[in-house]
Amino acid sequence: MIGRKTFLATTIAGALALGLSVAQADTLRFWTTEEQPERLAKQEELAAAFKDKTGIEVNVIPVSESDLGTRATAAFAAGDLPDVIYHTLQYALPWAEAGILDTEAATEVFENLGAGTFASGAAAMAAVDGGVASVPVDGWTQMVIYRKDLFEENGLAAPDSYENILAAVEKLHNPPEMFAFVSATKIDENFMSQVLEHVLLANGVSPVGADGFTPLDEKKTIEALDFYKAISKASPPGDLYWKQSRELYFAGKAAMIIWSPFILDELAGLRDSAPPTITDDPTSSELASRTGVVTTLSGPSNADGAAWADIRYFGITNDADTEAAMQFVEFSMDEGYLSTLSIAPEGKFPIRRGNKENATAFVDGWAELPVGVDRKAALTDLYDADTIKTIVSGLDTASRWGVKEGQLSLASKMINSQVINRLVREYIDDERDAAATVTKLNEELAKIQ
Repeated sequence: MIGRKTFLATTIAGALALGLSVAQADTLRFWTTEEQPERLAKQEELAAAFKDKTGIEVNVIPVSESDLGTRATAAFAAGDLPDVIYHTLQYALPWAEAGILDTEAATEVFENLGAGTFASGAAAMAAVDGGVASVPVDGWTQMVIYRKDLFEENGLAAPDSYENILAAVEKLHNPPEMFAFVSATKIDENFMSQVLEHVLLANGVSPVGADGFTPLDEKKTIEALDFYKAISKASPPGDLYWKQSRELYFAGKAAMIIWSPFILDELAGLRDSAPPTITDDPTSSELASRTGVVTTLSGPSNADGAAWADIRYFGITNDADTEAAMQFVEFSMDEGYLSTLSIAPEGKFPIRRGNKENATAFVDGWAELPVGVDRKAALTDLYDADTIKTIVSGLDTASRWGVKEGQLSLASKMINSQVINRLVREYIDDERDAAATVTKLNEELAKIQ
């Protein structure tokens, strides 16, 4: 059977023999959800660099993330899909199953680049028989942000497990001067949903299996509930979400919070709208220097732990000019990869760590990219090498409910119903015990289809 690369070489040779240029033959359409003007400009620059190298033009087309699913479905029905789509995790496996994505092409790109150069967890989340549905590009993992200086002063281990976090709570909780934690307790905020899923994943708890709803394991879930109640009792009273957790940590009144990596530049005083207030200088990077991060969190029933992750992919469609689309994705993931990540480095961790010449080339290059809004600095100027390594390592244990089981859609419905948030909050508020809460959770989640 002729391989794709052999076919490409034959096609180019034939075109040249006819006096045609490959550039005339190929114009790719690329859909991207990175539609902010400054991000679009960087993608246009990447497309221009690709054209300079290959002669293939790329039309960069912004698509709102909320419209992506309906637009792709309509384009598929009309036989008018773009060549490449930059898309979220939720579409990878359903689009592969529906025939929207050319999984063979994505797998060949993935293997050409070197499967071993990609973070294993992020790749596994898009796995199909014999390969991947789409090529994993970038992502971020939720993090436990903690006062590394206080942990070191008190001889505490990094808060990478329920056990270590609870030990730190015991040692550091001293309200109102210092709250050991600021948990998420506002039930109508998606922030609480993400934090709870992270905590439950850490102990190997999931409400879905291959056939749909699967009752929560009572022992594991009670362990997670008890842990969440403990960190919530070590938090300020009230309905808490991302706003209070950031404000209290920035003021030096919280030892631990859970947040996305979009806090990394703010911690360092690079964003005027969210300055650290721990010192008199809102542009100081002092708080960043005192901060450590944890991405992979483990519970007593899941020693390997897990990281809650948001992953993005390049999908090559079944309507694509396949060879040209493959070239574009390979370029964007290789010599153009740092340009791809530079669109928003604080939220685009390198899923591809390096290349054949240097196993950490892209991690090293990414850490030097400037982050920030009102001021710019490289992550290497703000955080030490161990912290940067930890930030990226979460992509190896990246996980979400329902992905490997093919039930991401059902899991999303369960999360969006806010049933879990509500019942966990009632447990925190001592309205029922842990066993009764597990029973109630199973009753309510079983109703969601």
